Amino acid sequence: MSRGKFLALASSCILFVRSAIGVTVYGQGPLGATRTIQPDASWTGLPAYDPTTLTPPVVSPLPTPYFLQLTSDVNAVGGVSIPIKGSFYGFSIEVSVVDQILGKNSSFIQVPFLNLMATLASRGGEVHIRVGGNTQDYTTLVDHLDKGNIIQKQSQNTSNPTDTPALLFTRDLLYMMNNISNFVPVKWYLGIPLNDTTNLRLQIVTEGERILGNNIIGFQVGNEPDLYVRHQHRPTGYGPQDYFNEFQMVVNALAAINSVTDKNNLIGPSMASADWQPSDVWNTGFQTAFGQHLKILSVERYPNDNCAAIYPALGPAKDPQTEFPNYLNHGNIQSLTSQYTASTLLAQSVGKPFHMFETNTASCGGFKGISNSFGAALWATDYGFQMAHSNFSEALLHVGGQHVYYNPFISPPTTQTGYHQWTVGAVFYASLILAEAFGKSGTSRIIDLAANNGNVYTPAYAIWQNGVLSKLALFNYVSDPSDAAVNNVTFAIGGGQTGQPAGTPTTVKVKYLLSQNTASRNITWANQTFGQLFESDGRLMNNLHIDTVTCNNDNTCIVRVPAPGFALVFITDDPTNLGGGDPIQTYTTTAYPKIFNTATVDPSQLATSNGHSGKDRVNLGSTSYGSRSGAIGLRDGMREVLSVIISCAVGWFVIRGV
Repeated sequence: MSRGKFLALASSCILFVRSAIGVTVYGQGPLGATRTIQPDASWTGLPAYDPTTLTPPVVSPLPTPYFLQLTSDVNAVGGVSIPIKGSFYGFSIEVSVVDQILGKNSSFIQVPFLNLMATLASRGGEVHIRVGGNTQDYTTLVDHLDKGNIIQKQSQNTSNPTDTPALLFTRDLLYMMNNISNFVPVKWYLGIPLNDTTNLRLQIVTEGERILGNNIIGFQVGNEPDLYVRHQHRPTGYGPQDYFNEFQMVVNALAAINSVTDKNNLIGPSMASADWQPSDVWNTGFQTAFGQHLKILSVERYPNDNCAAIYPALGPAKDPQTEFPNYLNHGNIQSLTSQYTASTLLAQSVGKPFHMFETNTASCGGFKGISNSFGAALWATDYGFQMAHSNFSEALLHVGGQHVYYNPFISPPTTQTGYHQWTVGAVFYASLILAEAFGKSGTSRIIDLAANNGNVYTPAYAIWQNGVLSKLALFNYVSDPSDAAVNNVTFAIGGGQTGQPAGTPTTVKVKYLLSQNTASRNITWANQTFGQLFESDGRLMNNLHIDTVTCNNDNTCIVRVPAPGFALVFITDDPTNLGGGDPIQTYTTTAYPKIFNTATVDPSQLATSNGHSGKDRVNLGSTSYGSRSGAIGLRDGMREVLSVIISCAVGWFVIRGV
């Protein structure tokens, strides 16, 4: 065999081992360093670390510069939102992956998670987290699990076509959550199981209230009930009135439990807006009948789905490259949120906040190359601002585990925790930006400025804090390396024809969210980053850089918005967030989990939300010890890896003529 053929064989062996183990394919380098990740259609590793990179969509014609006339007094502006808190973007964590995200137990809390939450809380005041999802309807509290586990898959047929696992959990899960709240200001949502209304399991309420106390915000009653029939959780014909009746059962059951002190912190209807519309539930009188007991009105909604990639019966799978432009278009976000205008108005009329209780880039795990791209960071930032403008009070970005593309953050596979750190996803930057933009006062109000004659590639928002214009949020969705699409935005406060005194400051501060193009993974916020794959301990890296723009003498100011990019313009000094938040307590650790997973939940069951799992997703390994999915499982896969290594070694000796 020629030397060239041998090198090709050796290269193939190395690449196979790297891909199968999923350890070194990404390379190593300085934290936060720029690295190019090329498309890899043959990727068979975990989706959370898929290196596929798409081609940035082309925009034509390019947007032109534009002018914004603003007023400092919020009372002179029509159409502004209700007051919004800095905790607007929280997180929804699937129950089945809590031991990957929060910690192994109440004594072993994930330090990167604490650091990430502290980073947000220093800017927005606190963080709200839901532990729930598909798996919450089939959870059962038990006194003890083997090996000190806090969760464990139950061998029960849930009649779920997506095989969402039924789960056992212990009180130690709740103690772990409370311990987290003792470190950082995190408050929690929990879900009441609703799979068996003849035998309601309300221990999650009694024990949750007892252990978490004031750290509990509320309890969700059922998850996506409009999908119950589709998932064979209810008989055909189950509808909004049936959910109304079941909600009443929960209310009645809680009323009979003397140990429950707060019986009025329930959340619903949490529909996916798939088989029912919100109005279908409101027409039952739900919001008025349960007004005393309802704390929050909620929905769940993803803008898209990638379900056909898992379930071929649904039709041809969607092409991520074709879907990519849909995430770089402000009009699509406006269209999505406008579907809830009547619902947010209704919520205000009955004095209830309206929450997006679960969302992300796409259900069924998101899209490779989209959900973890800079484009997703821009999209999630715009989507959050638009929901706030549309009078949502809060939205929760879903965390689904190792088998999804859209995670805001994720720990490394358990077998790699000794040498890999966490991966912070693109959409987490959106939560960071919104926390800074809205701040801790709880008085921020926002409006979509319909900028640039409504150009869908250059949206802009204005934010008032304590009644005074505080910030501008300026987007540019266009990728253009020639700088021809850089957008110069001119604004003026007062003066001109406004009848108000000129109020443009002499200088403004600007923080930029930047990357090379919308498909890139290299993301920085004011020059700081959480790094790329396996690089984060939950703390921002690199020096903070804030631009100072000197305004003109004619009451105007010009801010440059790169292509692509986002600019948060500080009209007034915000000592809390301009410098990146108050000094935060961060944490370090020298403790690592054992090499084998201590939980027994199969991550292949946990891939998605909105009633879908990853059971049928092909070529996916499992991080559960002893389990195996459609791809090479970590334990059995090592046998194949060793087999390949041996084969390569044999090939070497054959080549050498030994």
